[in-house]
Parts: sequence; structure tokens; C-alpha cells
Amino acid sequence: MSIRIAHVTRRFGAFTALDDVSLFVPSGQLLALLGPSGSGKTTLLRIIAGLETPDAGAVHVADLDVTNVAPREREVGFVFQHYALFRHMTVFENIAFGMRIRKTPSAEVEKRVRELLHLVRLEGLERRYPSQLSGGQRQRVALARALAVRPRLLLLDEPFGALDAKVRQELRQWLRHLHDEMHVTTVFVTHDQEEAFEVADHVVVMRGGRIEQSGSPQDVFDNPATPFVMDFLGQVNVFHGRLEAGQMHLGGIALDYPEYTHTESRNATAYVRPHELALERAPSQGTSLPVRVLHVNPAGAVTRVRVISEPFGVQLNVDLRPDDYSELRVQPGEQLFATPRRVRVFMQDDYVI
Repeated sequence: MSIRIAHVTRRFGAFTALDDVSLFVPSGQLLALLGPSGSGKTTLLRIIAGLETPDAGAVHVADLDVTNVAPREREVGFVFQHYALFRHMTVFENIAFGMRIRKTPSAEVEKRVRELLHLVRLEGLERRYPSQLSGGQRQRVALARALAVRPRLLLLDEPFGALDAKVRQELRQWLRHLHDEMHVTTVFVTHDQEEAFEVADHVVVMRGGRIEQSGSPQDVFDNPATPFVMDFLGQVNVFHGRLEAGQMHLGGIALDYPEYTHTESRNATAYVRPHELALERAPSQGTSLPVRVLHVNPAGAVTRVRVISEPFGVQLNVDLRPDDYSELRVQPGEQLFATPRRVRVFMQDDYVI
């Protein structure tokens, strides 16, 4: 079932949570609403579910206007961050709850719950209570309960936010696998960009009640539309300079930027991700910054190096691949040269070149 959000606005007193938001979610897609706290993503999810009513605009599911349709009639499965399980009910009865209130025959309830216990890998735990389960197990019960009534849409609000890192990683992979099996149209809210990029088919980045950018995870990461998206999607190094006649001037270096052909000089900001900065012992002609190494952390898949650029008076982060680190063996205090491999430039009016 597809979802179409058309010019939706939602206010809470003087605060505008959503400001003229439009969005289309194709049938069977897994979409992530990504953004910081207060960006409007949870309000949008609740409007899709029918738990909030927009002040303006419309919500369509499969071309049917459901803006004023009650949540139960929308056939939506909703999963909350903190599970919202019934503590006095067993796993079996928690999963069966939605079917019981719909007067589903007992034999059908039994069959469906058994299917879901297998699907979420909780066979043998059906007689336990939520207090007897781990956080990851409780979240899988919550997902099974949402799926029990065969929803047309599955909505998840920060589904893994209350779990530790290892369990979150396992459940992210499991959710992706589950979606590939069931193909139910799914929208989930997160502030974790790694989570969104690993799980989703499509990512919508929100800020201040508006959509900043919408696209595939690869496109959003590689081609951020605004400085906010660039900065929000992980650590970045920021340089302030100017654009002029096909070049970006950053202090004493100039980088080719043929997209800007005007002779008029414009103030601009350049963003370079840590893995897009190379460290070298010799400078590249006209494109390198002299830097001094402050700290080296060789733990993990990359070696994280912190350097200071005296011409800019700023500290920079550089991620070195294992082979680069093995070759350089950088040490604190060393004088090196940092060369940007890729630069993304934004003028001060937030227009991306």
C-alpha cells in the first residue's frame, strides 16, 4: 500500500511541528524518517497512523483519503520505542491481543501467533512475561504484535533506540530481512544515520518541520543537498573560503571547482569528510595544507588521526585506511600535509553547487 502525504501542516500552539510537508512512499518500500529531535519526524509518523490530525493537508493510503479516518480503520501496525507491551500478559497473549479484540476465531489466533513466533525467532518463549525477556526479545514481541493483524502499513518510532549497540545492530539486520520476506510498506523514525542507511530503501532527512532532502541512502550521502544534511550525516571538516572563476580558495590553497564559472567572488563553505582527507609527507602542488598531528587512535577498522591546521586555526579529523596507516605510521607531533580528495561546496545562501 502506497502512502501520499500532501501539504501537511501541524501546529501545537505557537510551535509548528510540520510545515507544508509532502511525501510519497511507494507500496512495499522501507522508508526512514531521519533527523534530530524536534525535526517533526515522529509527528509525521503519528499523522500517518491517525494518532494525530493535521491542521492542513491530506493523507492518502492506496489513493484513499484517510485524513479523518480512525487509526483502527487504517489497518496500521505501530511499534513504539519502549515496546508498550502488556506486563501482565504472556508473549503469546501480547501477540494475540489485536486479534482477540477483533473477535478472530481461536484456531486462527493460535495459527497466526505460532507463525509469528517462528518469524521473529521466539519459539519456546510464548509462556514468558515481558519482564522475563531481554530488550531485543521484547522489541521482537512488539513487532510480532503489530504484524499479527496483517497491517497494510507498518510504522516504527525509534524502534531500537532503547537498546544497546550490539542488539541494535542485530535487530537492524533482522528488520531488513523481515521486510524482504513480507514486503509490507514500512516507515520508521530514527535519529541514527547509520541505522537509516543500513536498513532503508529510501531516506527522508527532516529539520524544523520540513524535508531537507529525500532520496536513496547512497544519493543522500554522496550528494547532500544542503549544509545541514552534510553536517548531520556524520563527522565533517569545515573550511570557510571563497569561490571565484572555477576555483575554491581556502587560505593558501586553491582547488578546482569548475561548476562555479563566475568571476564574481562569493563567500562559500567547503565540507570534507574525514575519509576524504589524505595525509602525506610531501605537499601536493597548491592543494595541500600543512598540519601537525595531535592524536592518533589506531583502534577499529580505520585509524582516526586528529591534526591541527595552523593557517586555518582549526583542528581536523582524518580517517586512514589500514594500508595508508601502515605506510605512514604517523606519530603525534609530526608535521604532515593534508590534501582533500573530495570537497563539497555550499555558498552562504545554502545553494549547493
